[in-house]
Amino acid sequence: MIEGARRTSPRRKLAKRVAAAAVATAIAGFAAVKFADIWRGEPYPVADPTVTAHRLDVQTQAVYDALALPPSAGLDPRWPGEGITADTLECHLRGLGHLLENMNDSPPSEPYTSDIGDSWALGGVTRPQAQDALERARQTLTRAGWAVLSYDNGNAQQLQLRLRPPAAARATEGDTVSVALYPGDRLAVSASADCARYPDGTSANAEGEPESLPAPAAPAQLRHR
Repeated sequence: MIEGARRTSPRRKLAKRVAAAAVATAIAGFAAVKFADIWRGEPYPVADPTVTAHRLDVQTQAVYDALALPPSAGLDPRWPGEGITADTLECHLRGLGHLLENMNDSPPSEPYTSDIGDSWALGGVTRPQAQDALERARQTLTRAGWAVLSYDNGNAQQLQLRLRPPAAARATEGDTVSVALYPGDRLAVSASADCARYPDGTSANAEGEPESLPAPAAPAQLRHR
């Protein structure tokens, strides 16, 4: 009687089989969903390029203010900067399904997607002036919550400071601002944001770049000199 009582009933065996099948089906479904996500790739975030451009302009303005350069440091007439730009070439198709395409010398870009940049350059900034200015900017901006990503201000051939704005002044971790001294006493400042897809209804040109971007090419104090 005891041995008979310990036997598993057919009904209980069936319940175990049903439960095991349900677990296996759930695991297979989860794996299929994950593989589909990997195959398609993570979609690019959506961001209004005009809003991004204004944000980067504000960031470079903050850096200019922190550099506290003398009034003699005006726009470099040889290369004053590119202003606001949109680059679609680095925003490649995502996902395992596009692996072979992305291995080409000129991989295709994600449609209606670009990374926005802002750049300008000052002339007449000597190396000692640049060293002092970069150190001032580093101290001022870190106190304001900026993070230093790299800093070469000693015997490096090129003086350079690269920062990430505080969370309140950026949309993603991808926002960065760089300051670098180039030959000819040219101090260049540039900001960039991660690739982002345009919202529906955004006008774009034949190259897929957003139209009607603002065109700041310098800090506000120098734009009308």
